[in-house]
Amino acid sequence: MNIKFYLVRIFKSIFNRENVEVVVTAIILALIIRAFVVQAFKIPTGSMRPTLIEGDRILVNKFIYRFKTPERGDIIVFKYPEDTKKDFIKRLIAIGGETVRIIDGNIWVDGVLVESHKKIRQTYYYNKPDTPYGKENIAIKVPDDNFYVLGDNSASSRDSRYWGFVPKKYLVGKASLLYWPLTRIRVLE
Repeated sequence: MNIKFYLVRIFKSIFNRENVEVVVTAIILALIIRAFVVQAFKIPTGSMRPTLIEGDRILVNKFIYRFKTPERGDIIVFKYPEDTKKDFIKRLIAIGGETVRIIDGNIWVDGVLVESHKKIRQTYYYNKPDTPYGKENIAIKVPDDNFYVLGDNSASSRDSRYWGFVPKKYLVGKASLLYWPLTRIRVLE
């Protein structure tokens, strides 16, 4: 028996119609799930420290906002308004129609100090005096169908204080689960 005979036989058994159908179906399902249901992301910077640190891997729920409105405090992934080929992750602070002020590191929305969300209440948000969206005690009205977002690591986060608002159409989804490294696995809030 020659080697060519065995190689042909192995090739035919691997690439039979049933195996090809299974692989093609799996690929199609994976693409559909990634496009519409859930997607994995790796955190590249420390702008969301200590909630998320560089190298963390998260799962983003891409369909949740089809059924419910994003809420203050949600960690959202969105297309970066200055370069829509990049995805950014920040905490949602205000939605369209609301007015935001940053006073002494605290967030005020529509004249009320935000105390309902633990992470927002515990974070000191620095002002950016050289930008129109982050000056001390300046009221910033969020346009309809837009969001105002900030990083949890306010001192080193490029966020709405720099470039303004995130249009609703740029929303990718809600960060739901930190799955890597194993020592940090948890549901995100």
